[in-house]
Amino acid sequence: MARRYDTNDATDRSTGLREAASAVRRGELVVLPTDTVYGIGADAFSSEAVHDLLEAKGRGRNMPTPVLIGSPNTLHGLVTDFSEMAWELVDAFWPGALTLVAKHQPSLQWDLGDTRGTVAVRMPLHPVAIELLTEVGPMAVSSANLTGHPAPEDCDAAQEMLGDSVSVYLDGGPTPGNVPSSIVDVTREVPVLLRAGAISAEELRKVVPDLEVAN
Repeated sequence: MARRYDTNDATDRSTGLREAASAVRRGELVVLPTDTVYGIGADAFSSEAVHDLLEAKGRGRNMPTPVLIGSPNTLHGLVTDFSEMAWELVDAFWPGALTLVAKHQPSLQWDLGDTRGTVAVRMPLHPVAIELLTEVGPMAVSSANLTGHPAPEDCDAAQEMLGDSVSVYLDGGPTPGNVPSSIVDVTREVPVLLRAGAISAEELRKVVPDLEVAN
């Protein structure tokens, strides 16, 4: 039976974050609010939990799960060949709605799907998400919807779709926005905008003037 906690209530928030952290450590799924839409999350280093996440969404391995982190410093242990331009994007837009696709450390023992040696990583601008990520470390997080359905902007919509496949729901009220994050590939010499989202190409070019836009 799924448990749900109102993170706008101080007592419920404390209990909910503790229960969510425990659930993640047990390899279970949680739903959390972010600065874009609600996400369904699992321990990024538990291949079984990530498999359960993809199954709950009805999503294949060909669409790997992004990873959310609670601090830019976490990047040092996750990625390699991270360019100066990539760090400039981090400094300018994190925490926020920018996902960076980078080469992950080859030594990492994780299975996020068919990633071809890369990871899509982001630090969200949401206090509840950051608090949970700081407590449990990197999480595989995807939008908390069934594949093909709209990404949820409130906890009700997420719970209606995902039900008891999730152990803990953290209800932070409606999300600040429903526009997805922008995705930039920083694995190449020149960063490439793969998906325009909350941050426009124009804004990104103020930091990385040579940014290319994928066709």
